[in-house]
Amino acid sequence: MIEIAPSMLAADMLHLEDDLLDLRKNQIKTLHFDVMDAHFVPNLSFGPALCKAVHGAFPEYFLDVHLMMDNPEKLLDSFIHAGASSITVHAEVLDDAKPILSRIRAAGVQCGISVKPGTDVTSICELLPMLDRVLIMTVEPGFGGQKFMESQLEKIVWLRKRGYTGKIAVDGGVNMENMERICSVGADVLVMGTAFFKADDRSAVVQKVKDMA
Repeated sequence: MIEIAPSMLAADMLHLEDDLLDLRKNQIKTLHFDVMDAHFVPNLSFGPALCKAVHGAFPEYFLDVHLMMDNPEKLLDSFIHAGASSITVHAEVLDDAKPILSRIRAAGVQCGISVKPGTDVTSICELLPMLDRVLIMTVEPGFGGQKFMESQLEKIVWLRKRGYTGKIAVDGGVNMENMERICSVGADVLVMGTAFFKADDRSAVVQKVKDMA
């Protein structure tokens, strides 16, 4: 099953409830939270409070939290208690990711690893049995609206050939023009920010994904 995970970074924060109601109308099940610390990436976004508020008002959504942080362990418990359904950390900041992944899993939350464009996907090979999802960054993380890096699709091909059967999400520059190509190599979660929230017809984006599935 292929799904869209709208990135809340691109939502209208002044009219967030309206956006969330519209997503519900369009049968969106997953929300993607890009949590940025202004250190690991050159931008600052939101924290556990927003996650908690959304979970409280819209408990039906699967909250996919992407910790783009140098010290993800510091906010791990806060996001777990805020209602995160899945927590993804970056391979680049952890010498040994197994303890934090085990901690996430022990809390009853799905766990994932993300890799930046310059990171060799083979570096997470031994972690694959522990993972519910792998998040492939197809832009340099930090800001929305960047150009999609086609070369990163090779990582998805490698993961599927390796036998990985969990979710593979793609984040960065995903749009109506490239989503079919992305899914054709094995991705099944499309993290979409600007291309979804600024679309003239969001329902048309959703319908295209349904047609591909």
